[in-house]
Amino acid sequence: MKFGGTSVGDVAAFERVFHIVSSQIERRPVVVVSAMTKVTDALLNAFEMAKKGEFAEAFASLESHFERHVSVAEHFIPEGSSNLFDAELQFAREELSDLLMRTSRRSLPLSMLKDAIVSYGEQLSSRLLAEVLKAKGVNARQMDSRRLVVTDDEFGAAQPLWEETRDLVRLDLQPAIASGEVPVMGGFIAANRAGETTTLGRGGSDYSAALVAAALGASELQIWTDVTGVMTCDPRICGEARTIPVLSYEEAAELAYFGAKVLHPKTIKPAVDHGIPVRVCNTFEPDEIGTMVLAESGESPNKIKSIAHKKNITILRITSARMLGSYGFMSAVFQVFERYRTVIDVISTSEVSIALTLDNTAEIEKIVADLSRLGDVESEPGYAVICVVGDGLRASTGLASKIFSTIDDVNIALVSHGASSVNLTFVVREGVAPEVIKKLHRVFF
Repeated sequence: MKFGGTSVGDVAAFERVFHIVSSQIERRPVVVVSAMTKVTDALLNAFEMAKKGEFAEAFASLESHFERHVSVAEHFIPEGSSNLFDAELQFAREELSDLLMRTSRRSLPLSMLKDAIVSYGEQLSSRLLAEVLKAKGVNARQMDSRRLVVTDDEFGAAQPLWEETRDLVRLDLQPAIASGEVPVMGGFIAANRAGETTTLGRGGSDYSAALVAAALGASELQIWTDVTGVMTCDPRICGEARTIPVLSYEEAAELAYFGAKVLHPKTIKPAVDHGIPVRVCNTFEPDEIGTMVLAESGESPNKIKSIAHKKNITILRITSARMLGSYGFMSAVFQVFERYRTVIDVISTSEVSIALTLDNTAEIEKIVADLSRLGDVESEPGYAVICVVGDGLRASTGLASKIFSTIDDVNIALVSHGASSVNLTFVVREGVAPEVIKKLHRVFF
C-alpha cells in the first residue's frame, strides 16, 4: 500500500490512513509513504537557498514544516509514552542543519547533498506514520528504505539494482511480515552500494512500492492518492470525467507519459514484470473501487479509454536537404538530445524534416545551437500534446477520422499515429486544448 503526499498531509489524513491500513491487516500489508505534502518542495527550496550561501534562511524556512509533523505527533501519540518520532525529528534537524551548511560551503558534491537533504521528507513521514499506527494499536515498524533499496550512483534519478534490492527486501521484510508486523517505509529514497543516500526521481514512491511488491510477490499493489483511479480525462477540464475500471499496462504507460498524473509507467514496471495487479485508490473515498491496471485489459466498446494531455510543450522543427536518402541523420539528432539529457515526447518525420516536441526546455538554447549544424531549426513554444488512448486504436477502421472530424475547426500542428497500437497523439495550441478535450469527451463518452 503506497500513500502519496496528500494522503499524509495533516491529522485528518493520518487518521484516514490508519483506517485504511487497519481494515486490511489480514492481507498482511507493507506500507510505503511519500513525504507530507509540500515538504519535498520546501527541502528543495532550502537546498537552493543554501547553495546561494543563505544558510540560516534555508534552515529557518523548514521550521513550519517541522511543526506540521509535531502537531500530528502530539495529536496521536499520548504524552509519556515511548515516542521514537521526537528523537527522529531532533536528529533530522541536526543533520539538515549540517547538510545545508555543507551545501553553502560546497564541501561535498551538490548532487549528493541534494539527495541527502530531500530524503528527510520520507524519513520523517515514515517514522511519524509508524508511530501513529503504533499509538492506534497497529503492530507497525519503520524500516529504513536506504537499507533495502540499492541503486547505482546517479543522484537525483538513481536506478535500482534489482537482484540486490530483492534479496534485501526479502531478508528484512519477510520475517517481519511473518511475525505479524506492518512494515512502514519511506518511498522515493534509497542508497547506493557505498551507503550514500540516493533518490529515485519523479514518481519515486510508486517505484519503491512496485519494487517491494515485486520482491515479495504481493497479491496486489495499491497506490493510494487523492483521485479515484485513472479518469477518462482531466476532471478539472471536463466535469463529466469518470473512473476507468480496468486499464492495460500499455494504456496506463501511455496515459501517464502524457500527463495523467496518477501513475508514471516507469514506476509500476517492476509490478508489471512480475504480473502483480496495480490498483489506484482514493484515500478520501476508500470504499470507491478505483482503476485496476493489469497486463491485458481488452478493448472497450468505443475503443477509447481516456484522453490525456500535457501543456507547456515546445515544438522543434529541423529541416535539412541532407536528410534525403542519407543514413545516420536521425542518430545525429538524437545524440544532441542525449548530450543535454532532454527527453523527446512526440516525433514526426518527413523526407527532409523532423518535428518533435519537448516539455523540458531547460537546455533548449544549447540544443537549438547544436541542431543548427544539421539544418534549419525553428522553435515554437505554447503548445499542448493531446493523447487519445485505448486498446486496438491502430486497428480500428475510421476511428482517426472520427477523432479529427470532431475537431475539424482546430489547427493541428503535428500528428503521431501508428507507433503504438494503443495511442493516437496530436499537438494543438495550448489555448484550444481544453475545448478539444471537452469535444472529444462528449463524442466518445
